[in-house]
Amino acid sequence: MASKATNFHHQDIDFWYVDKGEGMAFVFQHGLGGDRRQPLELYAYQPGVRLLAMDCRGHGKTVPLGDAALLRFDVFADDLIALLDHLAVERFVAGGISMGAGVALNLALRYADRVRGLLLVRPAWLAQPSPPNLEGMAAVGGWIRDFGAVEGRERFLASTTYQRLAQTAPYTAETLLAQFDEPRAANWQRLVHLPADAPNRDSAAWQTIRAPVLILANQADVVHPYAYAERLATAIAGAELIEIPAKAVDKQAHVAAAREHIRQFLRKLLP
Repeated sequence: MASKATNFHHQDIDFWYVDKGEGMAFVFQHGLGGDRRQPLELYAYQPGVRLLAMDCRGHGKTVPLGDAALLRFDVFADDLIALLDHLAVERFVAGGISMGAGVALNLALRYADRVRGLLLVRPAWLAQPSPPNLEGMAAVGGWIRDFGAVEGRERFLASTTYQRLAQTAPYTAETLLAQFDEPRAANWQRLVHLPADAPNRDSAAWQTIRAPVLILANQADVVHPYAYAERLATAIAGAELIEIPAKAVDKQAHVAAAREHIRQFLRKLLP
């Protein structure tokens, strides 16, 4: 089924989003440095579901950047609520990949009465800012800030950080390297501000979530530790944690498994 991309104006920013299908709203958000194409890859159309995927501030086609101090999880969640209010959508399933998982978790905590289900794919944050697994992303942002994308890329390639990752986690090294080549690479603020934030600051709050929860993760991803998924699954009553193939090992298998488990999860939530 074809998707349509359009925009809405909020706080002097044009937010671009995809609205695909009809029925139960499923808000599925991308990761840090990505855009709406990322969740579209992991979602297979199914009747009765309306997919909404938006480019967050500083990402994709959403422009201008606005106040960089607002590149925070609370604000990203509020931006989505503004979109949903604009579309007159009251209840929805919140989902996200990596950073998007953090945004979805924020929604489930701060807008609990509107969230009918929660999907967390490869969560990269818990309740503490500046987690060690995201040091590389913040460092890349610093190189772009200080030297620009071109020189910053060369310095990153020569750094001990890149050399270590190239040996121990080549997929992660290439993912970080790709940030220098991204069309909005000059927007270093997102790579610095988001890792320094957290979806929420109290892990005890996770115990208040009552919506059905599915967590998808794998054990071969240093940026998205499986232990994070386990901690969330343990803290959220009734949460289901499913290990899927690692994207770094077999992307095709990763996408296929994610699509199938997301399809099953959404089917259970259909009215």
